[in-house]
Amino acid sequence: MIEFPAATAVHRRLPKEAFYKHLPLTKILKEKFVSDVDRIMVENSFTKENLNLASDAEIKEIMLLSISLKNQEFDGKVIEAIARQNPHKLVFLLSFENQQQLAVYRNKLYRTVWMDHDEIALKLQGYSLDEIWDSFIEQIALYEERAEKTADLSIEERLEIQDQILKLEKQIDKTENAMWKEQQPKKKFELHTRLREYQKKLEDLKHGKS
Repeated sequence: MIEFPAATAVHRRLPKEAFYKHLPLTKILKEKFVSDVDRIMVENSFTKENLNLASDAEIKEIMLLSISLKNQEFDGKVIEAIARQNPHKLVFLLSFENQQQLAVYRNKLYRTVWMDHDEIALKLQGYSLDEIWDSFIEQIALYEERAEKTADLSIEERLEIQDQILKLEKQIDKTENAMWKEQQPKKKFELHTRLREYQKKLEDLKHGKS
């Protein structure tokens, strides 16, 4: 359940046309936007004033946008385009039927898994908007952090490690599948050697030995 102070509430509907007519989208993505998006709402606006924050910050406003979808397989490139073209920092709450998903853009789009409405959570943590934004990144992009010993690392470093881990996990799955299908002993051995290298790199990343 996501609940924020009443002073931050906006609950203002935005016309879809205001987005897809001005976003740098291909014709196909614009068509998907029109067909897949049901409604866009500005749910909350977070500022130093309405949160009574004492500390100044480079970030002046963070907005929570809720997007109701007609299709759960919504193309994330549309969300990326909205985030890149907006001067505010944006957090997205995507909804399809009784499922919800949080998304945030930081050099690329990060999304949580789909969850039931009562399972999803997002909390205000920090003494400035900069700290709150970093906390939102942590809660969404690093909601299931796979690496250990990251407390002293920056958000960017943690995201980089997370991305490397996810990439290695995909490479391991791909190599394992190829190895089991391979019939030639020499190629099978080469794939096994490569697999062991990937697994070693993965363990090092997870245990802070990168």
